This record gives sequence, C-alpha cells and structure tokens, in this order.
Amino acid sequence: MTINEIQDEIIEEFSGFDDWMDKYQLLIDLGNEQAPLDEKYKTESNLIDGCQSRVWLQCDYEDGKLVFTAESDALIVKGIVALLIRVLSGHTPKEIVDADLYFIDQIGLKDHLSPTRSNGLLAMMKQMKMYAVGYSLKN
Repeated sequence: MTINEIQDEIIEEFSGFDDWMDKYQLLIDLGNEQAPLDEKYKTESNLIDGCQSRVWLQCDYEDGKLVFTAESDALIVKGIVALLIRVLSGHTPKEIVDADLYFIDQIGLKDHLSPTRSNGLLAMMKQMKMYAVGYSLKN
C-alpha cells in the first residue's frame, strides 16, 4: 500500500467515532497492540527531543526501505507513534521525504492534543523524515 492509501485507511477508521474519548481509546489500543521495543534500542541516542514523555525511535534500513520501531512511556503517545509507524514504515526514504502526512489534520488529532503533545508529534514526524533524508543522501 502507498503512504496515502494507508492514511486514507486511518482516516476511515477514525471517522467511525464521533466522540474524542472513543478516538483516544482507539489510539491507546493501537499503542498497546504495538510490539515492545527491544531494550537494546532504548538508548539516549534514540530518545526524541521535544517530547514531554519519553519516546524511543529506532530506524533500520532493509532492502531499500526504512523500518521504524518505537515505544513510549505514555499511552496516547504510544498510539500516535504507532500510527506514524503504520504510515511510514516499510517505504523508501524518498517516499517518506515526499510524504504529506495529511491524516493528522483529517482525523482531528492536531486539534485535540495538548501543546506539549503537539510538539512531541511534530518532533516524531521530524525525526522520521530526518532518517529518510539521511538514508536518501547515503544511498
């Protein structure tokens, strides 16, 4: 699936809920479904700056594509990073660099996050794009 097809799928999933408490629960569920990050990746260098909670992001380059794994100590943030991984992981660096992550606005996530969580979301997106830029320059 393309990045945009995955985003459209997420928008569809979230459109089934009118109440933001239900959408938060969906985020928490998505975070809980994510496999835990291997302890060896929970390092200072994998911590994302700008997040109020602790978020570790690991990026690996496999067969020309970036594979992201992550974990957070906050439930909602864990769900947010799970969504970002679902959208971006398994795509080429160029696809990730060129991606317009419109699903965040479409599902209303940006409007329902505290300023610190919003900053954290931007920091996670920026870090994932920076990995993509780095790998595209490398190859």
